[in-house]
Amino acid sequence: MDTGTHILMGVALGSIATLDPTVAQDPFLSHAVLIGTLAGSQAPDIDTILKLQNNAKYIRNHRGITHSIPAVWLWSLFITGIIVCFYSYVNVFHLWLWTFISVAVHVFVDIFNAYGTQALRPFTKKWIALGVINTFDPIIFALHVIGVGLLFLGLHPGYTFLAIYGVIAAYYIIRLRQQAAIKQAIRAEIADVEQIITVPTFRFREWHLAITAKDYFYVARAKNGYIYILDQFEKCPLPDDPVIEAAKRDENVAAFLSFSPVYRWELHEYNDHYEVRFTDLRYRSKGYYPFVAVVQLDRNLNIVSSYTGWIFSEGKLRKKLDLIPN
Repeated sequence: MDTGTHILMGVALGSIATLDPTVAQDPFLSHAVLIGTLAGSQAPDIDTILKLQNNAKYIRNHRGITHSIPAVWLWSLFITGIIVCFYSYVNVFHLWLWTFISVAVHVFVDIFNAYGTQALRPFTKKWIALGVINTFDPIIFALHVIGVGLLFLGLHPGYTFLAIYGVIAAYYIIRLRQQAAIKQAIRAEIADVEQIITVPTFRFREWHLAITAKDYFYVARAKNGYIYILDQFEKCPLPDDPVIEAAKRDENVAAFLSFSPVYRWELHEYNDHYEVRFTDLRYRSKGYYPFVAVVQLDRNLNIVSSYTGWIFSEGKLRKKLDLIPN
């Protein structure tokens, strides 16, 4: 989820913690728990700082080890240890418990986005992305804002957010049922479907779709229960080619391939260089596919320049990285 929603989830969980009798009876513990849930709801996203280094590091590691099973335990222990330095007489177990819950909820809700997480590390580095909830879901955000507003009106914080989370749980079930209906409609329309990736949008009844079939990739949109095929690409596996192999060793391309589950590739040969491009098919926007990895190599297969990330025009790509003109 987005940072704003995670912060509100920290407030919500700190409020629900007041239903814990141990927390409710100790104002200092209640205050410490709120700090713990706010910190815990943000801690796994500390890897966002990797974006300051480069896109490859960010793409390869964001929502990776910081969202893993060991990290959930380590974050909660670390945050609890810091807070106890300032609240030395509170019940440490209950402080740790609610901090742990906030970290675990952060990782859990991120699984439902199309971006996903590597939440099952160290057992597997596979990205788990259920593609049910948008990274920023206006309904979930609004429900949290309403909950905070109700607190200012004097309602009980625990019962207020417990009720709101009941509504959110029902919303998740509705979204899962929507997704199941979309997948059923796709399989009825397209033969030999191997994989369906759903990317929910801001609109409740509109989804982006990346479909892998036996011979083709399809990019589609689901809107109001109907499936619209927007693009179709022949499914071509990466060839055993020295240019491709050299390109795959580039840091930006390697990061892209480690993250993207459905993409098309292109190899272009020019007078003095090669260009290899990988395009993620999940994120079509206004007829353009903005998430790419591009690498240029000279005739000796040395990497000249490369890029991975979001770019919305060819001119900006070449101007930003000073790539060799075609």
